[in-house]
Amino acid sequence: MCAIFGILGKYDGVIARKAIGLLSHRGPDYCGIVERENLFIAHNRLSIVDLSEKASQPMIKDEVILSFNGEIYNYKALQKELDFETSSDTEVVLKAYLKWGLSFVDKLEGMFAISIYDKGKLYLFRDRLGKKPLYYMRTPKLFVFASEIKAILPFLKTKKLNKDALHAYLSFLAPPPPHTFYKGIEKLESGHFAVYKEEKFEVKAYYDFLPSSIIITSKAEALEKIENVLEQSISKRLMGDVEVASLLSGGLDSSLIASMSAQKGTRLKTFSLGYEGYEKYDERKYAKEVSSYLGLENIDLELTKKKFFDNLDNVIYALDEPLNDPAAIPLYSLFERVEQEGIKVVLSGEGADELFLGYKHYFEYLDIEKAGKLKHKNWLNKHLHSNFSMHREWEWYKRIFSSEVLFRSSGEKFTDMQKNLLMKENIKDGFSMQYLQKYRDAYEEFGNKDESQWYSYIDLKHFQAEHFLTKLDRVSMAHSVEGRTPFLDHKLVELVFSIEPSLRYAAGISKDLLKTVAKTYLPENIIHRKKKGFSSPYLEWLIEENELEVITRVNQQSGLFHDKVLQEYINEGKKGRYKQHIWGLYLFSKWYEKEFL
Repeated sequence: MCAIFGILGKYDGVIARKAIGLLSHRGPDYCGIVERENLFIAHNRLSIVDLSEKASQPMIKDEVILSFNGEIYNYKALQKELDFETSSDTEVVLKAYLKWGLSFVDKLEGMFAISIYDKGKLYLFRDRLGKKPLYYMRTPKLFVFASEIKAILPFLKTKKLNKDALHAYLSFLAPPPPHTFYKGIEKLESGHFAVYKEEKFEVKAYYDFLPSSIIITSKAEALEKIENVLEQSISKRLMGDVEVASLLSGGLDSSLIASMSAQKGTRLKTFSLGYEGYEKYDERKYAKEVSSYLGLENIDLELTKKKFFDNLDNVIYALDEPLNDPAAIPLYSLFERVEQEGIKVVLSGEGADELFLGYKHYFEYLDIEKAGKLKHKNWLNKHLHSNFSMHREWEWYKRIFSSEVLFRSSGEKFTDMQKNLLMKENIKDGFSMQYLQKYRDAYEEFGNKDESQWYSYIDLKHFQAEHFLTKLDRVSMAHSVEGRTPFLDHKLVELVFSIEPSLRYAAGISKDLLKTVAKTYLPENIIHRKKKGFSSPYLEWLIEENELEVITRVNQQSGLFHDKVLQEYINEGKKGRYKQHIWGLYLFSKWYEKEFL
């Protein structure tokens, strides 16, 4: 796991070296630089596979320059088809490109952001599910790319707020590709690659996990294949020349990873988090129950209010731009503890909820979808439009009676109607759908009829790739730790999407298929434990420290929101409502103040 950085065009070498230095946390073990006229490619290395100096980057062969961030789990299998001088997965990427050209990416299993410079042409690749980040900036005479925005900012002449990013952030917690909060800096989408040469730039898709047909219709067959592919996925992610650990909440997903690893002979050291005096947010007793059952060492961290606020600015710096997830701060602190233990690789359970329908609201949406088939729904549609409500249920039924797309990701917070009242600009109803429309078009093109497939698809494309995985990457790499996500192996994702959709929800139980698989590995009380989520007392602490004042103070200078409506949200927040709405406004205000005021 590393940082990649590059410049094509005229540059200042001092500024370029300072820029790659800003990414040293992603790869503290070695920094390599290729510096030529109108070309600067650099790499910070976190050594995990083949710790020798020969495996360092940038790696050059036949005038092709590779800088690669990630892990290729099937590199040993690919080595058999290629000639090798090292035992690194980096050389696999380079040799695979030299042998197979651009189709080499189809051979790779893993997570990656790849840059390949080949005789004047630059190729950039982002992995299938968006686990690794890749940002870029282009002007008529300059192209800059990097693993994080902070390394590109020194080349941005003027910092301006990208309103599209703000709109999408308020709606869906994070901006979708290509948007970032900085006008002029963009990000590459998962499953896509870009080509740049002589000021010409093009982005193309190379992968999508939507199936052309449903292959598995038997529950027994589905369970057998899920177990086999998940076992293989976990085994692949235990590879490397350093110790691998795991996050453990005591819930189904992280517990199953730990149990399957133990049955494979790897007893992972586990890490969990808690809060003194806030039992409803504390996961430590559940994690200790699981670790004790599996015979694993568990290290827990108790996060205090002081530590939370001490790390707030560090997290904002690590994220580069607003990301509406209050769990980023506790997770940052937990990875700080992981780093203190000398661990470089950690397994995490992202993706299981989206794949196996683990959220309660999926079932609520499926039920509401049925109302769209009512023959006489026009009068209901008119009634709802005449009686606006801020409640989310009003928005849901308004959509279904208006024949609109009902589900718009699990991350949806501010609706367009809410934003229209909040923001000092006219926001039309349906405005935010533009940020998801390309995904909806792709979904409908494949001819899927079951909306549960859409729920998983959009959540993996946006809620996971641009929200959860962005958070995981930044807060882990801030401490030079690599996060691996077994449930997001592309083979497992493809398998689940090839299963008859109703098999995932027919029993009326969230994650029914995964819970059935888990019966071999975990006791019933762990499997059927009520879902808690990775939550914290962030709102209580914001209120106690009078931090919500930041929102109104910053808005007095930015003028982006209506003061009265903003105050109404804050007042409701003090009652415990609109919690994540409030956090989104707060974090944006903190970032905006730092960047523009």
